[in-house]
Amino acid sequence: MRKKLYTSAVVLLLFSTLTLANNPTRKRQVNQQIRISNGVATGELTKAEAIKLQKQQVNIKRTKKSAIADGIVTRKERAAIQH
Repeated sequence: MRKKLYTSAVVLLLFSTLTLANNPTRKRQVNQQIRISNGVATGELTKAEAIKLQKQQVNIKRTKKSAIADGIVTRKERAAIQH
């Protein structure tokens, strides 16, 4: 039961995020989310590792949002997001 629920959540996450994947940074974010989910599902990642990776993803989103806030994404901001 728990495995079915988790698998359903991963599939839902996959389909919902793939529809939003418009730019390279977003596609990378989506791929990372899928990789994290798969890693947890297969046991390759511990919960602590998954939490650390999720925090990194949140930091990337925050950096991207602040870069876009003024309407202009500079080369330096773009490099920081890509890194």
